[in-house]
Amino acid sequence: MTEEPRRQARGQRRMEQLTDAAALVFAEVGYAKATTNAIAKRADVSPGTLYQFFANKEALAAALADRYRTALQEAHAKAFDPTAAKLPLPELVDRMIRPMVEVNLANPGFKSLFAGPDLPEHLTAPARALQAAVTGKVAEIVAARAPGLPADRLQQTATVATQIFAALLGTVLAAPAAERESWIQELNQALVGYLTPVLT
Repeated sequence: MTEEPRRQARGQRRMEQLTDAAALVFAEVGYAKATTNAIAKRADVSPGTLYQFFANKEALAAALADRYRTALQEAHAKAFDPTAAKLPLPELVDRMIRPMVEVNLANPGFKSLFAGPDLPEHLTAPARALQAAVTGKVAEIVAARAPGLPADRLQQTATVATQIFAALLGTVLAAPAAERESWIQELNQALVGYLTPVLT
């Protein structure tokens, strides 16, 4: 590897280190109270090093927004595969919830950051739109499994299923690693219990 690709690789690693640190600081104190000095300290670099890569904390938040958007898109592709619609219901639900749990575990702090009131709207809007799209994705799976379901019932079912997931997600994420699987199973059972009478 020549010097230029090595320099680019080092720069990429440094940017990831800084955005990782920013995610933690934003999650702990919120966007408004976060400072570039605190982020640099968390990343174990000087403020001057941070400014070589990011002009300000909004630029860091924008990088996080891009990362989260990409991660959510990848999770959606795994979770909402229409070809899985005919699987046994517990297996189908498991295939939908696990990628969504995993993307939240892999991105600690992103949920609180982008749901917070103090981040600029142009940064939060794309991530919120993707999160809102989950209901539509669930509706597509339900429609593939129960094509005769009336449109209003379909939308209602997808909305309630999404809200059940959202209500229990925080508990799943907060659970100690040793207990997380049992909470995922509880979430699965709650969704299967709700969906069974609708889909049969």
